[in-house]
Amino acid sequence: MVQSIELVLDGALDRLVREEWRALLEADLPSQGRHTGPSNAPHVTLGVAEHLTSGIEDALERLDYGVGEPLRLGGLLVFGGRTSILSRVVVPSAGLIRAHRDVQSALGDLAGGRRTLEPGRWTPHVTLARRLDADQLAAALALLAERPRELAGGIRAARRWDSDARRTWDLAAAS
Repeated sequence: MVQSIELVLDGALDRLVREEWRALLEADLPSQGRHTGPSNAPHVTLGVAEHLTSGIEDALERLDYGVGEPLRLGGLLVFGGRTSILSRVVVPSAGLIRAHRDVQSALGDLAGGRRTLEPGRWTPHVTLARRLDADQLAAALALLAERPRELAGGIRAARRWDSDARRTWDLAAAS
């Protein structure tokens, strides 16, 4: 079971990322656009845990996530391994760093946390595609090379995703 705390992009930035998902799909490449469930949306993950206590849920609902603040996505970012993950790096702002640290502080040492999400290790990003082999990665990078180097928009909401229930709900949203 995974409980994830995420920032969801505003309408304009969401559309720009989905255009990149669609371009990858149309080229028959891996894409986050292949996941058609209602919970699938471009997002920035701030923290994860296996479960949340009611006290932590309350603390998460009181945080300032920077909803309504600008958010900029920079260039393409590759996380390597047996296969690769292709993402857009998020240009960190003071508000984004603060929201991340506050979420990590609220989650504490709960089971299921990931070291890559810890302050000082976290690379904020929005995923475009997962499980790309070397040829697919090269094709995806070539395909997206003509896209703008930076995408600008804002934060529409902070949400929680429950992987068991396969549902999301807003913790904070723009009014």
